[in-house]
Order: sequence, then C-alpha cells, then structure tokens
Amino acid sequence: MIVAGFDVGTLTTKAVVLNDGSIASYDIIPTEAKPEGAAKVVMENALSKAGISFTDLGFCVATGWGRKKVGFANKDMGEIPCLGKGAYRLIPSLCTVIDIGAQTSSVIRIGKNGNVLDYGTNDKCASGTGKFLGVIAEALELGIDDLGPLSLQSKNPVSISNQCAVFAESEVISHVNEGMELADIVSGINNSIARRQVTLAKRVGVKEDVCIIGGVAKNIGVVKDLESMLEVEMKKLPVDPQIIGALGAAVIAEQKAK
Repeated sequence: MIVAGFDVGTLTTKAVVLNDGSIASYDIIPTEAKPEGAAKVVMENALSKAGISFTDLGFCVATGWGRKKVGFANKDMGEIPCLGKGAYRLIPSLCTVIDIGAQTSSVIRIGKNGNVLDYGTNDKCASGTGKFLGVIAEALELGIDDLGPLSLQSKNPVSISNQCAVFAESEVISHVNEGMELADIVSGINNSIARRQVTLAKRVGVKEDVCIIGGVAKNIGVVKDLESMLEVEMKKLPVDPQIIGALGAAVIAEQKAK
C-alpha cells in the first residue's frame, strides 16, 4: 500500500511517501507565498524520488499551518497528532516529543501507538523558535547551521534576558558592539531557546524516552542545553527531524486507507 503525508509549514513544506509501512522517499522545500503550490511541488519531488505516480497513492493526508489551503489531499489533520504518530513510528519507546519549529514550539506526551496524552504549545512569540535563530544568524552574519557548532566553543555564555524576539535581537547586537565573543553570544541564544522550552516541558511533564524534532533539532547547542536542563539524553532520530509531521500524516493516511 502506498500513501503520502505532507506538512505545510510557514517556512518549509515537507512530504513523505510510505510504501508498505516503510519510508520510500521524502522531500523538503521552502513554502514561500503559496502553500498549495509548495505542497504540489514537494509531493511531486517525493513521488519522483520513489518512482511512484500520484495515481498510485491510496490516501494522502495534509498537516501544518497551510493544510486547509491544499485541495488535493484526502484529509487534513492538526499538527500535534501527526507529530506524535510520526515520532512513535520511528521510536516506539518514546513518551515525550519536543518540537521546535519555525514559529511555534510544542511539548507532547504520547502513549500507545503515538496517541497524544497531553501537550503544551507556545505560539505567542518567535523568540523560542527557528525563525528567531534565522534572524539572529543574519544579524551576526552567520549561517544558521553555524550556530550549534559555534556555541560549543563558548567558555562564558552570555545571558539573554529579553523574552521578546525584537528586544532580544537588539540585546544581541549590543553584546556584539561591546566586543563579546561570538561563541558566547550564540551560546546564550541557544540557552535562552532551551530555557523557554524547558518551562513548557515542565508544565506538560517530561517522561523518558524523549526526542527533539523540528528544524531546531539540528542545532546541537540547543539539544545539549535541553539535555542538561531536563537531565535526559535525547533519542537520536534515524531521519531528518523536520519530516516528522509529514511522516505522521502519512501514518494516518495509512490507517485511513485500510
């Protein structure tokens, strides 16, 4: 049975194709201005990689910010259930999933079959998300992929006190102008993102096994800070952490197609 799921996020759109329960292919592209256009392109890319045509699909589920703007999906689902299902498919021992995406972050407690038991979401400010990291990287004239490794070189992390993304950016620029080490500034930024997530995690409750998903999961500095603050070791995912929502949508498509 061939099914697909896609996750239309604010910055990136992801698609996953499952063939008899295994990941046949996936793709990630920028969302840009038109969610439906991005969904069509990413789906075509993923299908092409798998050597599958759209007519071979038994069912297709959409999730993410732009899910209701895509007309060719058989069904749309909220992000939280999809994230739980996707993470569980990869690591069935998981109890807690930490998601840090482009503009929102969530902590999800899951049980049997990846069903959601409880969750909390922060969607009120961008300062704890990937979008904020992108803004900071640009302000510091760094690539976003540099932020994690650079932070590990820090010997004296700077404290970032502002909770608002706009004011935090100004605070970072002030630290640069004061001549502070870039590694210490970046470490402070990663630490501030981890602290915000820990507050949310403690509200929901953290039970091992734990993993982190979303684009920020690629930032080793944030991951290490979270591990230290929560006193856990994050389980390593066998696939790109950005595709978990799309994978979960595909898992739900698989269930609907039976």
